[in-house]
Amino acid sequence: KSRLIALRLTMLSRLGSRSPLLTSTRRLCAPALPKGVLTTHYKKIDRATDERWQDIDMERFADETDLLIVGGGPAGLSAAIRFKQLCNEAGLDYRVTLLEKAAGAGEHTLSGAVLEPRALEELFPDWEERGAPLKTPVTSERLGYIPPWFPSLNLPLPIMSGTPTDNHGNYIVRLGNFTAWLAEQAEELGVEIYTGQGGVEVLYNDADEVVGVATNDVGVAKDGAPKDSFERGMELRAKATLFAEGCRGSLTKEVIDKFSLAAGSEPQTYGLGLKELWRISPEKHRPGHVDHTAGWPADNNTWGGSFLYHLDPSEGDGDTLVITGYVVALDYSNPYLNPFKMFQQWKTHPSIRPTFEGGERLAYGARALNEGGFQSIPKLTFPGGALVGCAAGFLNVPKIKGTHTAMKSGMLAAESAFSAMQALPEPAEAEEAAAEEEEMPPPFTGPVADLGPYQSALEGSWVYEELHSVRNVRPAAHATPLGMWGTFLYAGVVHYVTRGREWFTLSHGGADHERLKPASEFSPIEYPKPDGEVSFDLLSSVALTGTNHEGNQPPHLTLKDDAVPVARNLAVFDGPEQRFCPAGVYEYLEEEGERRLQINAQNCNHPRGLCAAPAPCRASSQLLP
Repeated sequence: KSRLIALRLTMLSRLGSRSPLLTSTRRLCAPALPKGVLTTHYKKIDRATDERWQDIDMERFADETDLLIVGGGPAGLSAAIRFKQLCNEAGLDYRVTLLEKAAGAGEHTLSGAVLEPRALEELFPDWEERGAPLKTPVTSERLGYIPPWFPSLNLPLPIMSGTPTDNHGNYIVRLGNFTAWLAEQAEELGVEIYTGQGGVEVLYNDADEVVGVATNDVGVAKDGAPKDSFERGMELRAKATLFAEGCRGSLTKEVIDKFSLAAGSEPQTYGLGLKELWRISPEKHRPGHVDHTAGWPADNNTWGGSFLYHLDPSEGDGDTLVITGYVVALDYSNPYLNPFKMFQQWKTHPSIRPTFEGGERLAYGARALNEGGFQSIPKLTFPGGALVGCAAGFLNVPKIKGTHTAMKSGMLAAESAFSAMQALPEPAEAEEAAAEEEEMPPPFTGPVADLGPYQSALEGSWVYEELHSVRNVRPAAHATPLGMWGTFLYAGVVHYVTRGREWFTLSHGGADHERLKPASEFSPIEYPKPDGEVSFDLLSSVALTGTNHEGNQPPHLTLKDDAVPVARNLAVFDGPEQRFCPAGVYEYLEEEGERRLQINAQNCNHPRGLCAAPAPCRASSQLLP
């Protein structure tokens, strides 16, 4: 049976694989849609009303597993590993299946991070002997502040031992390599990992319990019609389903809404992280060095900062590599702000530019980040499953780290799932009879595992304690008229004294999009033109992401109402999506005297959560391509 599912998923993966990287003009390759039509994805458009689908066989192949994990990042893989460790200790052979939308493990994990090894040491105390790719211990670090009113300066800030900015004992890692290593450990333990496949639909039983997911259909044209190559996705049904999709995964959003998981928490707040991988001159390379700055090009009312990490040459086959980037919070007010151009401008600072001069930019990417922290953590469990990692939002913002907390959450969820699985009744007689006759049993509909104890386990863990201790750092930027100075004042005085034990909890003050103000209150921002040496234009950057999609498929970026962007986003806010998107996906064009929105979905590099977070109409949604 497992061979059958592997064959089926491999076939679907090949049919739906992304096309080779094209030129910067590839957005013109897709066939045009009728005027005014932007959304054709079957998750938004009911096929039952489309006569083109009337004679198409819509039956889906179904398979069953014990634990299903949607998402192959550090959280999902840690959950799979911990569950299988418990199985081996108990002499049980539960089946664990993991779906990962990337073609290979780690390929959608944006490279470059500082890893706190606490969770890794719990998962694999012998991680060094196992060959974990942690080759660059932090040997030196600097924290600076670039004043927006005097941007030629880069003022050093103190790094006090034991505070969130202290990186003693941590490692600079290429996170994609680390994720691929975790996948190898999982497979050695017996986890079934299927790459090139993600979940597109949550499956429920009659009691509204989650019983698995369905994978994406392939062979669908851009206008929503079936191609000759159409293949229905398949169902993977499970006794417990963990969603580890990362920030604002499409299925995660669905279960959060369906089960009102966010009803008792504040709205999540987001950031956009832009990254580049560089090869720099050997004389400028400082393996193990970590450099962070706050401030410019962000103004005092915008949360923004940079990172620059020097990798050991062994991380790049002897190359002198650095990973650099800039993070902008998406609760800014000025609709003319452009995060990508801010990042390029930051690299021109007189204290930063020399690092990149004479070097070569090798890769570019972007990711959305959950920045709400403690106040924005939703309820973690629901009938049949749970949220782990960045799907729930365990990023420690002042630490600029979330891998260790994501891993620990996956491990705790796995422990709860393992206990709950053992409490389930034996398979029904009908399933046993079908197995004896070597027939396919009826699709699994329950009973499902109760993962409720995971909630209390997480709240009793060091993850909860850590996030609680820094809960007021991020919202301090909006708690007073001081802006970022309010954050510095809190972090440098209050948090240093209390270590997060103060009696009060600050509020984020609302969702990101609520802070965006009309364009009429601002003037367009003039950013410097790229010089082609250390700063670059957007399209040449997108060409370095390595992501591209066949043009003739339904855009995975969908709208609730195709008319809203022009009527509201453009009319009131001058179309902020054409500036906050780090891949040039959203573009307003003029045709026959009218403005219209064009979605260049094939440019998308999947910074999930970004599409809707700062948009005033909250009209867009990202699905699986």
